[in-house]
Amino acid sequence: MHAAPPLKRTPEALTQYLASLRSERGLAELTVASYRRDLLQLSAHLEPRASSLEEASIDELRSFLSEGMWKPSTRARKTAAIRSFYGYLVSVTRIESDPSEALLAPRSPAGLPKPLTVAQVDRLLSRPPATPAGHRDRALLEVLYGAGLRASEAVSLRLQDIDLDVGFVRTVGKGSKERVVPLGRKAVEAVSAYLSRGRPGLGRAGVLKPAEVFLNVRGRALSRQGLHLIVKKYAKLAGLSDEVSAHTLRHSFATHLVEGGADLRAVQEMLGHADLSTTQVYTHVSAAHLRRVYDEAHPRARHIEEGA
Repeated sequence: MHAAPPLKRTPEALTQYLASLRSERGLAELTVASYRRDLLQLSAHLEPRASSLEEASIDELRSFLSEGMWKPSTRARKTAAIRSFYGYLVSVTRIESDPSEALLAPRSPAGLPKPLTVAQVDRLLSRPPATPAGHRDRALLEVLYGAGLRASEAVSLRLQDIDLDVGFVRTVGKGSKERVVPLGRKAVEAVSAYLSRGRPGLGRAGVLKPAEVFLNVRGRALSRQGLHLIVKKYAKLAGLSDEVSAHTLRHSFATHLVEGGADLRAVQEMLGHADLSTTQVYTHVSAAHLRRVYDEAHPRARHIEEGA
């Protein structure tokens, strides 16, 4: 890791920038904390060089990014934090020109997991048994795939956030932004079975349960770690890759929607993406799907081994 002496105080420009991230852009606190940490590291890197955040040159920014022993994804985030910060400084006229304009973000290796096929999803969702914990696991997997929720959103889901009559879930995603996502028939059936035959059997009888939908065997709110263990357990039972995760199910949800002809903006709303460009990766996935369909179906695309 990049070693730098700790700063005695947070620079004023950085304090104002972080406040703007919260109030104007509505970023999640974890994201704000990551940007703060990244920019404090940059400031500490500049201090021995008799420079400051507002005086930094492109060469100093490059030296900071090149000297740290970070993974490409971490370096990409730090680059994004630096670009965002200096864009802010220019916008509030604290500096005249942006020294980060020439920075190139490193490419992150394969940021998206490989989606499951519909058959693989069916195999995964059929594995939980008809026990209280099994009903919970089936409902959880159906919600992750049927609504494309993030792991943090699924474990935070409360009883009042689910409308089984209409078939919707309400969740709060990144940036504290609320969205409503449809639930399919299979997911509604699984959640209904869990609420009637699974949830009452988790924890001790007569003990008040928390408002969260998904509970552990002790009757407490299921943790993210518990969720991940459940997904891994059934992926193994279904004979799937050990890399299958909650994010794999979210990615499969979006991929199958786009391949089925869903409007990209509707998928953006359901995923809770702030920017359509984030969702557009699924157009590339869908294009690959169309290519396979074309190659298999079109007579001029197939490799015909007959004579001319």
